[in-house]
Amino acid sequence: MRGVITGKDVFRHSFTIVRLFGTRCYLRCLRAAMSPRPSTFLEVVYANG
Repeated sequence: MRGVITGKDVFRHSFTIVRLFGTRCYLRCLRAAMSPRPSTFLEVVYANG
């Protein structure tokens, strides 16, 4: 288990991410998923508050 965000996961769970964490977090998730640098969901949620 790596915990890395994938584009497939972000699109599949978009409603849940927006509902629980907000649109801004969803957009950060999309950016992280499309980035070549691996990142985890918790890194995205807690980055820049």
